[in-house]
Amino acid sequence: MAPVYPAFAVNKSGHLPVSNTHAIYYEDCGLSTGTPIIYLHGGPGGGIEDSDRQYFDPSHYRSILFDQRGSGKSTPHACLEDNTTWHLVSDIEALREHLKIEKWIVFGGSWGSTLALAYSQKHPERCLGLILRGIFTLRREELEWFYQKGADMLFPDFFEPYRAIIPVEERGDMMKAYYKRLTGDNEEERLKCASAWSTWETATSKLVVDLEYIKKVDDPKWALAFARIECHFFVNGGWMRDGQLIEEAHKIKHLPIVIVQGRYDVVCPAKTSWDLYQSLGGKDNKNVEYIILDDVGHSAHEKKVELALVDAADKFKSLKA
Repeated sequence: MAPVYPAFAVNKSGHLPVSNTHAIYYEDCGLSTGTPIIYLHGGPGGGIEDSDRQYFDPSHYRSILFDQRGSGKSTPHACLEDNTTWHLVSDIEALREHLKIEKWIVFGGSWGSTLALAYSQKHPERCLGLILRGIFTLRREELEWFYQKGADMLFPDFFEPYRAIIPVEERGDMMKAYYKRLTGDNEEERLKCASAWSTWETATSKLVVDLEYIKKVDDPKWALAFARIECHFFVNGGWMRDGQLIEEAHKIKHLPIVIVQGRYDVVCPAKTSWDLYQSLGGKDNKNVEYIILDDVGHSAHEKKVELALVDAADKFKSLKA
């Protein structure tokens, strides 16, 4: 397996207006005549990083990255208005049309895998294939495992500050309690809750707690967008019926798909990736490759995950637009 590609520059960037309110920031990188691949970031609300384009060989791929509504450099910052799964799916199509791309490979991890599934199931004719990591489908059981009861059994020391910020009488629904505060008028409370929410997720993202990674939360602008937008999507169930993305996986079973999953992923446990794999036809579907990495957690920035993702993108060089 090859390591990530050396850092390379963006060819073109800009803001694409997608509504009367929102403009999404995008980057066009790599080979301008190359096979198009779109990177969908996590969160929702996480935004893109410079390292995200390094999974893709710049001598082969035309890689497209963008900050989803309210995230990163997109405007307005941390905005929840007209910000749903289906608005984001429409934004991907608007970006594809703006860049005059006919079809592309869709690459996404964590929430990015959710969005990749939603997009590909709605627009399978625009997809050459999918590379998915740390599968998350926004089912209620997945959300409650991480934000209510389950993951706390493994990380009780990091769960305690996340729980402590909410009064005892409201702890029966932590996401609802956080949402009330993250969307409230008290700025100090908003920032305090954003920090607690984001710290809980960053602390549990890797197999071994990475204190440097948790420092991302020190940027209050990033933490607020991350927490507000995540919570907004989660309390609303992603504006999908529970289990929809698993149930409708048959719509994309004809596409080449690679699933990369950490065995000890606490944020998005392996059961969800297994459910998706089975819904796609499991071992009987030769279009789907299911990869469990035995000694990693959730983060795309764990070395073995990076290697597997680069390897998947390299294998997909055989796909032609």
